[in-house]
Amino acid sequence: MNRIKSDATAPAGAEKGGQDNALEPSFDEYGAKRFDVPILLSVPHAGRAYPDFILQHSRVDLTILQRLEDRYADLLVGKLLDQDYPALIARTPRAMIDLNRDERDIDPVIISDMPGHISLVRTAKQRGGLGLIPRFLPRSGDLWKGPIAWAQVSERIENHHRPYHHRIGARLDELHSVHPEVLLLDIHSMPPLPAKAGEKRPDVVIGDRFGASAATRLAETACAVIRAHGYAPALNTPYPGYHLIERHAKPVVGRHALQIEISRDLYLDSGLNQPGKGLGKILEMMSELVARLEQEIRSQIWSQAAE
Repeated sequence: MNRIKSDATAPAGAEKGGQDNALEPSFDEYGAKRFDVPILLSVPHAGRAYPDFILQHSRVDLTILQRLEDRYADLLVGKLLDQDYPALIARTPRAMIDLNRDERDIDPVIISDMPGHISLVRTAKQRGGLGLIPRFLPRSGDLWKGPIAWAQVSERIENHHRPYHHRIGARLDELHSVHPEVLLLDIHSMPPLPAKAGEKRPDVVIGDRFGASAATRLAETACAVIRAHGYAPALNTPYPGYHLIERHAKPVVGRHALQIEISRDLYLDSGLNQPGKGLGKILEMMSELVARLEQEIRSQIWSQAAE
C-alpha cells in the first residue's frame, strides 16, 4: 500500500517535477478487508503529485495549480485511517482531472480534436472554468498553454476517474451486502468563507443535496457534533454536494452520502499552505463525527430489525 504521507515534507509523489508514474496507483485504499463498519470515506481532491507533463503544459506556476487542491485534506482523516476505516484517497491532482465531476462535464474549448460522437454536458461549474479538466481560475486566467488532445483526456478518464468511481461503487456494494444502510462521507476543504451580517461565518459545511443524498437525521447529527466542538456548521450553503455524492447515493435503498467541507484556516497555517496548529482539534472533531454517524446508522438498523 502506498499511503499518502501525513507529513508536510513527504507528500504523495513529488510536488514538482515528479515522474509521470508518480500517480501509480492513482488513489490509495485503506480498510479494504474491513466489512464490520457501514461507512466509507472518500477524499477526492487530496492529490498533490504533479507529473512532468502536467507542469510542462501549464502556463501558470505550480502554486496556482495548487489552489485547485483541497490542501492536505488527507490529513483530515488521519485518525480515522489509524482506526482502519474503509477509505479512498486520491493521488491524482485536481488540475489533471476532477474526480468530483461527471466525466462528460468537458468544456470542448479545451480539447484540440474533440470527437463529434462524444456526448457532453454543460454545467455552471464548467462555465466557471472548473469542469472535468479545470480550464482557468479567477485572477490567474487560463491554466494551460493550449488545447489538450482528446487522447490525453480519454486516458485520464480511463486511468484515474473511472477507477476511483468504480472502486467507490464496488466498496459500497460490499458494505451494503453486510449492512442494511451504509454511508459515504465525501471529505473536502474550502477557502475561509465570509461572515454574513450579524452571523458567524460557517466553519464546516455539510451537504446532502437538500435532502436528496441522505436521510435528514444524518446531516442533523453531523451539525450537532460540529457545534459541540465549538465550530459553526452550515447545511448545503454554499456547498450542497456535487457529482460524487449525487452519483453514489440512493437513500431510498439505504445508501446515503454526505459531503463535508472544512475551512482550510482551521487546520492549515496562516498561509493556507502547510498543516497548522488547529489540525489536532479538527482531527478530534472528525473522529467523533464519524463515530456518531456510524452510531446513527447502526441505531436505524436495529430499529428496523426490532419492527
